[in-house]
Amino acid sequence: MFHDQLDIAPAPAKALFAAAEAAMRAIPPAFPLDATVAVNPFLGQTGEDLAQAAARLARVAGVRLTRDRQDYAAMIAAGEITAGDLAAALAACPHAAKPADVAALTALARQGQPAPQALPTIADLAARATGTDWPAIINRCVGLCAAGHFDRGQALWTPAPGSSAFTAWREWATHDLTPELAGLTGFCRHVANCPDTPGRALLRAAAALNLTAEAAVTTFHRLLIDLGGWAQHARWLQWRAELAGESDGTLADLLAIRLVWEEALLAHVPAVAPAWAEVLAAHARPVAPDADLVADTILQQAAEMAYQRGLDTVLRGAGAAAPQDRPVMQAAFCIDVRSEPFRRALESLDTGIGTLGFAGFFGLPVDHQPAASDLREARLPVLLPPLLRSGVPLAPVQDRQRRIAARSARALGRFRQAAVSSFAFVESAGPLYAVKLLRDALGLGRARGTDPAPAFTPALPADVKAATAAQVLKAMSLTQGHARLVLLIGHGATLHNNPHHSAYHCGACGGHQGDVSARLLAGLLNDPETRAGLPAHGVELPADTLFLAGLHDTVTDRVTLYTDGAGRDHEADIRRARDWLERAGRQVRLERATRLPGASAASLPARAYNWAEIRPEWGLAGCAAFVAAPRAVTASGDLKGRAFLHSYDWRSDRDFATLELILTAPVVVASWISLQYYGSAVAPALFGGGDKLIHNVTAGIGVVEGNGGMLRTGLPWQAVHDGERLAHAPLRLSVLVEAPRHAIAEVLARHDQVRALFDNGWLTLFALEHGRIAARWHRDTGWDEAGLARAA
Repeated sequence: MFHDQLDIAPAPAKALFAAAEAAMRAIPPAFPLDATVAVNPFLGQTGEDLAQAAARLARVAGVRLTRDRQDYAAMIAAGEITAGDLAAALAACPHAAKPADVAALTALARQGQPAPQALPTIADLAARATGTDWPAIINRCVGLCAAGHFDRGQALWTPAPGSSAFTAWREWATHDLTPELAGLTGFCRHVANCPDTPGRALLRAAAALNLTAEAAVTTFHRLLIDLGGWAQHARWLQWRAELAGESDGTLADLLAIRLVWEEALLAHVPAVAPAWAEVLAAHARPVAPDADLVADTILQQAAEMAYQRGLDTVLRGAGAAAPQDRPVMQAAFCIDVRSEPFRRALESLDTGIGTLGFAGFFGLPVDHQPAASDLREARLPVLLPPLLRSGVPLAPVQDRQRRIAARSARALGRFRQAAVSSFAFVESAGPLYAVKLLRDALGLGRARGTDPAPAFTPALPADVKAATAAQVLKAMSLTQGHARLVLLIGHGATLHNNPHHSAYHCGACGGHQGDVSARLLAGLLNDPETRAGLPAHGVELPADTLFLAGLHDTVTDRVTLYTDGAGRDHEADIRRARDWLERAGRQVRLERATRLPGASAASLPARAYNWAEIRPEWGLAGCAAFVAAPRAVTASGDLKGRAFLHSYDWRSDRDFATLELILTAPVVVASWISLQYYGSAVAPALFGGGDKLIHNVTAGIGVVEGNGGMLRTGLPWQAVHDGERLAHAPLRLSVLVEAPRHAIAEVLARHDQVRALFDNGWLTLFALEHGRIAARWHRDTGWDEAGLARAA
């Protein structure tokens, strides 16, 4: 990091270091594969609106942040986007370069869209001058070094273990002859003679490149973009360190490395200096969107207004069935959009079934240790710190047996994959292994067994149990009217041979399955000590209410119930619940099969065990809305599996503490998910994970396409595209909250970063009243009661 050098550096150096800090903050973090939680790829641009961000990323990455205009033109021709939508979006646009009227905007939608071009690096200019593909050489050399340095156990050998990224690279690069063989004579010597700290290396390279403070921010941003996912992984290391109150300099190391390459190439090909001077002049100009970018973002907002009109129509037609004195059964699901069809199907089976939506970690910020493992998993949203610990109690003999089995499997994997022994593996075990390959190809894999119930470690005192349980029940709006059987259903996905498997799990559980959190909460709420202490917190549970945990497999739409501690009194209730869950699953499979290429309701379960299946399910593709309201608001509406549904009743929310929690945690997490799908759909070259068919896992943290190069982050193309068209309609999230407008505004006033998401249009906020959209939030005027009506 360079910020620690700002106070002691001279003014010119201080300006360059500040520019480097700003450029690094513009890079989004990328989580490793074992916890691939969704990340907002525009995290560094949330302080500006879409048009301004589009201009910035067009300059540094050469990508568009909206769909092709032909998509918008088709929506206009089909009547999906109306003249009212276009007029409302045009009126809301603050940029002077916008079209004069709706007719001009419609005409632009029918015209071709100019492809943005990133400003070239010196590597690009040198490639044009010499005919040598220097960007590809840099990608390969840096990628090989980075894969070894960042390795998390996949490689059998790593270079310079324990060293910083910059130090490890200098040692590597002084012996790597690839640049020399490609024609960059003296590169090894150049690296050996460069300063030994990233800060000094940056200053020397900046001087050689004639880099001014005005041009530095987007120049540095351009070079970090050039490093692909390696820069994003380093940003994650920095982000994680800052959450712990520490710092990490890896991203600064990578920027310095890329600058040393630029410095060497300029010395090698001095003829590019005039062209480079023109590039620097372009970098020094303020970032501002042109008329084409402004028109594109207006068309995007019009498409979002069209969706919001449809959403308003669904809500106006929705309504809850007549309430019963006591529900026959209640089921609390994660707010993940894949639960919406299941909840709808389950409620259709009996008017006495009630469902709720809550974040899948069920309010327990747990750091969990799996069975027979020394690793710990943060089973909570990445924005929150773990406050509790849990583990799986096993008898010593069971623990030892599991550890031996795990070590044997790892040893077999190393034997199978190592450079030399892989040949012996094929000779000795190949015929036997063919049976496994055939079984997996036919989707005949076997499901993993169920672990014993997890427990808090150490055990919680009685008063903490009651306080924790009361806090969770209040946040879930589940403080009264409990059924005899209350299900707490987390979710996860069964799939094989998929590096991005954690992306299909629960984002609220840190990219893990939700079974641990559900089972912990069920055990806590069934605990006699918890029950005895709840009345002191204003919550009373009926003596006959049983909480039961479950896991919804989103690939098969089957729910596993964990009967931890269930007595004979509830056997009939549990049998009936299993029957309802199975019937609901069949309904959802029929609905989902129509969306997946080549799928049928009968074939969906086989996708969970087929190692060759590139689309086991659609994940959260299609997500477009977040609704925080009582279930009555959405109960009879078909939201098509596109909405996060969070149960919330503001009338029982003292001091609006739960409202504040919803807006600052679940809404932000949902926005990360929505914008990751958006970025992967509109700018797959920058924010997408590439083609699954040529993925190779590298360093245990990510994937590359082919046998090396830049790390790919974001969602694979097959996760957002069905082979013919986009399966995810890229829309920024619409957030609908039923609460007093003044209370929502007061929460936004206390949280500038959350308010910026709404003020700059990365999210759209609506206030609901009596289950209907009543007003829309605008950054300048606050609540606008005509905000939605203008789009009609």
